[in-house]
Amino acid sequence: MLTKFLYKQIDNTSLVIFRVFFGLLICLEGFGAIFTGWVKRTFVDPDFTFPFIGFEGILTPIQQVLKQPLLDFKLFGIEALNMADYTYGFYFYFALMGVCGFLVMIGYKYRWSIGTFTVLWTTAYLMQKTSYNNHYYLLILLCVFMWIVPAHHYLSVDVKKNPALKKIHMPNWVLWIFILQLFIVYTYASVAKLYPDWISTEVPKYLMGGRRNLPIVGEFLQQSWIHYLLTYVGIGFDLLVIPLLLWKRTRVFIFVCAIVFHLFNSFILHIGIFPYMSLALCVFFFEPETIRNIFLKKKEVYTGNEIILSPYRKVVIPIFAIYFIFQILLPLRHWTFEDDVLWTEEGHRLSWRMMLRTKQGNITLKVVDKKTKKITYISPSKYTSAKQAARIAVKPDMLWQFVQFLKKEYAKKGTDIEVYADGRVRVNNHPFQRLFDPTVNLAEEEWSHFSHHDWLLPFRSKYEKKESPQKK
Repeated sequence: MLTKFLYKQIDNTSLVIFRVFFGLLICLEGFGAIFTGWVKRTFVDPDFTFPFIGFEGILTPIQQVLKQPLLDFKLFGIEALNMADYTYGFYFYFALMGVCGFLVMIGYKYRWSIGTFTVLWTTAYLMQKTSYNNHYYLLILLCVFMWIVPAHHYLSVDVKKNPALKKIHMPNWVLWIFILQLFIVYTYASVAKLYPDWISTEVPKYLMGGRRNLPIVGEFLQQSWIHYLLTYVGIGFDLLVIPLLLWKRTRVFIFVCAIVFHLFNSFILHIGIFPYMSLALCVFFFEPETIRNIFLKKKEVYTGNEIILSPYRKVVIPIFAIYFIFQILLPLRHWTFEDDVLWTEEGHRLSWRMMLRTKQGNITLKVVDKKTKKITYISPSKYTSAKQAARIAVKPDMLWQFVQFLKKEYAKKGTDIEVYADGRVRVNNHPFQRLFDPTVNLAEEEWSHFSHHDWLLPFRSKYEKKESPQKK
């Protein structure tokens, strides 16, 4: 029964149109990262980019190559155009992603184009955590989906070159992998907001406070009723958007709400292509006739009801089952760690915990020469960008990586060191308090992805009752 449901053929208009939108958006992502200065700030300027722990051996050599200038524009007599800033390998890397996105959009060498973009984007994502964003992770998953689905079988250069590829239908499972993934993302995003700081409007109030200087709407966004609206619309929209899109009676209404919701996020919160990607994904919820009448009026109508079984179904179905079980369990892993994920960050990444809190902090590192016992106090900003230094002060994994970086730098000079971190961290409007145990030599600590780190001190929430003097 399940096999027949998954392999029943349906009209492929939604997938074809999504491919065009998807290709356009990832094309803009690649070139936009260059021209907005994101590549320069994130990869070119910093000496150290904090790759995901465990991938350093693979990514560090790649980074070293991409940080080198690849062209000398003086040889071409165009130095007056001030192109020297754009000679680093990272610019060519992201430009290639932009080109791949364009090729995906037009459906040329589709498998190679989307495959190349997927590898390049995943590598770039793993190279740095300073600008970590759940949306970047979602883009990886969508890229993998687009790599395996037959999105180039209509309205593509590949079909023009090889008409035998042309099809107007696709297996039903193609539609449902996108729907299930979106359901997981939105549901976890909603549930994660069900905690005191969000429900009290504290987090939305802070987020809007940072937009006070926006023209026209800046002061308007500071009103308390706006903060309450954003608080509960954020919870409700994320929780209900997928079920209401699936129900035909509420589909148009919630789609209009989605347009308002995502355009607000785009203009006010400036979160890149994600709002537009989310709107593009809505094509999977509408009837094929509706999408075809809007975008592809000349496309043939698929009226069949075939079931075309894949010879690989006995492998494919278990793989998808395992994948979605993993996607459901992974965001829950923070419950296996001690203390609050908002504080320790353990289990935060890859869990759809989006824009839930703000963290501020300061930190000083005490470096002790093991041999001479000489003490040197170091601020991370001496070695990093201001944004990186701010992250080091509040994110344990980035602090640990920076300490290992310092250890290697001193070892090059023949010095063996101990490193102790002292500082204060604040989550939302909770009081400043120590996150890192100042008595632990972090240079000797090992990093674990699966267990709590004892050098992270417990969180004291402002909601906890203070002990009376008699109990102290």
